[in-house]
Amino acid sequence: MATLLSFTQGACLYRQQQLFMGPKSDGAGGSHHYKPLIVMAKAKTRREDRIARHIRIRKKVEGTPERPRLCVFRSNKHIYVQVIDDTKMHTLASASTMQKPMREEFDYTSGPTIEVAKKVGEVIAKTCLEKGITKVVYDRGGFFYQGRIQALADSAREHGLEF
Repeated sequence: MATLLSFTQGACLYRQQQLFMGPKSDGAGGSHHYKPLIVMAKAKTRREDRIARHIRIRKKVEGTPERPRLCVFRSNKHIYVQVIDDTKMHTLASASTMQKPMREEFDYTSGPTIEVAKKVGEVIAKTCLEKGITKVVYDRGGFFYQGRIQALADSAREHGLEF
C-alpha cells in the first residue's frame, strides 16, 4: 500500500511541476510532452465480493451448542446446508441435493430451483428436530437473501426451526 501511495504522490508532484513551471519543450518551440496519469482500480469478481460478505457475516454470527449455525452454500448445480456447532467445530446435521433421496425425487438438469430449495429446507428442519435442535442462527453464506436462499430459510421455518 505504501508503494501505491508514493506512486500517486509522485504523479501528483509531477503534475504540479507541470502546472507551475509550464510545459517542457524540446527547444524548438514546438511540441509539449506530458506523461499521462492512468489510475486503474482493481476489479473484484463476484466470488470475491461474496466471500467478503461472508466474512462480515461470520464476524457477527456464531453457532453455539444451544443455538447452532445453519450454514447455506449454493452452487450452480447444488445446494448444501449444514447445522454447525462452532465451539466444538462439529457438524450436527446436513442436507443437500447430492443426497440420494433428493437426487431421485427431483430430476433437474439446469440446477436446483426454488422448489428444490424448499425441499432441502424441509429435510434439514426434520433432521434437526429429530436431533433435538429447535433454534438455529441463519448464515446465508454471503449470498443475497432472495430466491433459493430465501426459499430454503422460509421452508425450514415452516417445518419447525426457529431463527
